Amino acid sequence: MRKLTGAVFQSLDGVMQAPGGPEEDPSGGFRFGGWVQPLWGEEMGPFEQLIMGEYDLLLGRRTYDIFAAYWPDNLDNPIGEKFQRINKYVLTHSIEPLGWENSSRLSGDTAEAVAELKRTEGRDLLIQGSSTLYPPLLSARLIDRLILMTFPILLVQGKRIFDRSVDPGALKLVDHFVSNTGVVITTYEPAGDVKTGTFETKPPSEATLELREKMKAGAW
Repeated sequence: MRKLTGAVFQSLDGVMQAPGGPEEDPSGGFRFGGWVQPLWGEEMGPFEQLIMGEYDLLLGRRTYDIFAAYWPDNLDNPIGEKFQRINKYVLTHSIEPLGWENSSRLSGDTAEAVAELKRTEGRDLLIQGSSTLYPPLLSARLIDRLILMTFPILLVQGKRIFDRSVDPGALKLVDHFVSNTGVVITTYEPAGDVKTGTFETKPPSEATLELREKMKAGAW
């Protein structure tokens, strides 16, 4: 079974759109493209180890198009050379051809297609960009490791991986790293269902019970 890792550049308020450059993805009127570069640290810990490791890419169509237009002209970069060589699996409903070498189309239901891919032989899988893949894959618990690189910046508007379409679930922190520029890199693994509890140490007061009745009645 292949393992699937999602590696996300995100702002403090969860925006992940267009981290690499001003013209990368201006959709929706996004005007802060390239917000990662000024905050990139001398050492980025787990991400550096991950990106230079061995994997195949799992991408949404828009991220694939961005990468396919950029990386083949940057093969002198070790990442470009790697991306050229490895397999690229693209989740898309488009019938337009995938012109970048070693690219394969995945179609149909996202979770079902990725579950089937994970059952095949091959390298582990890495998601880069591709915000639309996260809600169905997180909900289906198909992501084995989630690396969040949270940059100390507020972007307010833009694409996110967490929205109301993601099913609830618990995560376990397995690693953390802080760069010299304040980027917090946290690594999580799935930890089952959400557990709840209470800090109450004695029965609720009459005022609390009255408030709860108002909540149930929708009058609060």
